Amino acid sequence: MEVIPAAQDYGLGVIPWSPLHGGLLGGVLKKQAEGGRRASGRAADSLNDPAVRTQIQAYEDLLDKHGLEPGEAALAWLLTRPGVTGPIVGPRTAGQLESALRAVELELSEEVLAGLDEIFPGPGPSPEAFAW
Repeated sequence: MEVIPAAQDYGLGVIPWSPLHGGLLGGVLKKQAEGGRRASGRAADSLNDPAVRTQIQAYEDLLDKHGLEPGEAALAWLLTRPGVTGPIVGPRTAGQLESALRAVELELSEEVLAGLDEIFPGPGPSPEAFAW
């Protein structure tokens, strides 16, 4: 909540690390349902929480409705955030690298952006969000 506003205030850019949260935002539930690679590490731990699993399912459903790939949409969304200059991606395959590169050209509609805000509302603006 405070890092990006501080960076903006000082004229710095932010380069987020692990923007897909260890694969959690890369379509993990759909991949699992299709018999693909199972979530591991941080993503698997997060999916053990029913509230997170419900949130990720809503995220994947929204993007599927709009014909978007989850990983590409997540990176494209991140690139719309003020102060973010570019994410650090860690592709394992050439296909994942190509997907990350497609995200640069992807423009998300207002409907998709609003849906993402509804699914992932965030804590609110700082410093107000720090108040009890």
